[in-house]
Amino acid sequence: MIPVTAQPEPPDFAANVRTPGETFLRRVPHPTREQFKRKSFWKSALPQLRTAYNNVCAYSSCWVPNSGSVDHFYPKSTHPHLAYEWSNYRLAHDRINSNKGDSADVLDPFHIQPGWFILDTATLWVKPEPSLPARIGAAVQRTIDVLRLNDDAWVQIRFDVFREFLDREVMLGFLQRRYPFIAAEIIRQVVQPKNP
Repeated sequence: MIPVTAQPEPPDFAANVRTPGETFLRRVPHPTREQFKRKSFWKSALPQLRTAYNNVCAYSSCWVPNSGSVDHFYPKSTHPHLAYEWSNYRLAHDRINSNKGDSADVLDPFHIQPGWFILDTATLWVKPEPSLPARIGAAVQRTIDVLRLNDDAWVQIRFDVFREFLDREVMLGFLQRRYPFIAAEIIRQVVQPKNP
């Protein structure tokens, strides 16, 4: 995970999401999961969320052109008043969004610092940077665990992308656009592709 810069709210967001959402919340201030499902106006913002964040998952820092969803950073169950707010949305891979669920033990990509999460190039596991203060290191590790960033599927994606870079099948600029965490770690660790 790397820091993500919050992008401005789309011009039609209020009309399409906030206004109908607020109208619903005035009638039902504490909706159940089922009630929210029937009033999931945030789904109409997904195409704009994809565009705003270049189809890159805020948590895995991987390109998710076909499997991204709207994550409510502050869960709807505990923060219903933020259910229809653009500032509470993060583009997330479907599986990561499901893993996160209603957890409050995940760091916000909008507020983390560069270098808190690092990539072990021997295992391609995501880890906390060893010199972090204990409190921050523990929060990074909880985020990794809750989101399951080291599940086999994510490690395999990182392995494939890393190998393609080493084999000169993809360039660093491509990784910076589609896999920015891997690119940042390649730069930080001064990893060079194989000689041609």
